[in-house]
Amino acid sequence: MTHPFEIGLEQELPADPEQVWAAIATGPGIDSWFMGRNEVEEREGGAVSMETGGRREDAVVTAYEPGRRFATRTSAAPDGRFMAFEYLIEGRAGGSSSVLRVVHSGLLGDDWQDEYDALRSGWPFHLHTLREYLAHFAGRTGTPTFGLRVWDGRTRDEVRTAIARALGADERLAVGLPVHADVPGLPPLDGVVVWADDDRAAVRTADGLYTFHQGAGVAVMFHHLFGAADGAEPAWQAWLAALPA
Repeated sequence: MTHPFEIGLEQELPADPEQVWAAIATGPGIDSWFMGRNEVEEREGGAVSMETGGRREDAVVTAYEPGRRFATRTSAAPDGRFMAFEYLIEGRAGGSSSVLRVVHSGLLGDDWQDEYDALRSGWPFHLHTLREYLAHFAGRTGTPTFGLRVWDGRTRDEVRTAIARALGADERLAVGLPVHADVPGLPPLDGVVVWADDDRAAVRTADGLYTFHQGAGVAVMFHHLFGAADGAEPAWQAWLAALPA
């Protein structure tokens, strides 16, 4: 059985509507703060795709009003499940900031409660990453970098602690904490924690946004690199794989 849902959020952003539009309605813009590698055919009725770790999800543009409104919708699965996203941009007086309203809706499957809870808790994190991007890297295009490790039998807390220790913390990351990581084949990572909760963490450096997602038996990375990125994805995957179990 499917279950309808709707999530609505609002985020003030330190950017004008044109900059916000470029971030939420173009492939390179979405690559710079959200998940995966994205392509957007920039017109109503255009194709949209997101590829993450070998998995591809396709959608279609259902609204395209530059600087104001952008919406997409996935095709319905055999059981009727689908996802729809609507972004509404409103410029603030003075033109240097905007408010972004996001509505995520659709139909979820039998495990709808867990999936809804994950979506609901994830959106504030993603909008915070968007704000970090526009505040510190506006006008630059990030290279998305993905990593995944399955830790069978490990709790979420154990996975979170392993990542925290690899970044130089004792047990937990905290906002404002300076962190350091040595990734073989890449320059050292030196940055500051800009988000930390039980499930997710984000680190900002001079040339990147590094995000870590922690669950029971699994760790996922979605990084956005604004400097040199050659070889970064396999290097970060090797770093994640080498963390003590």
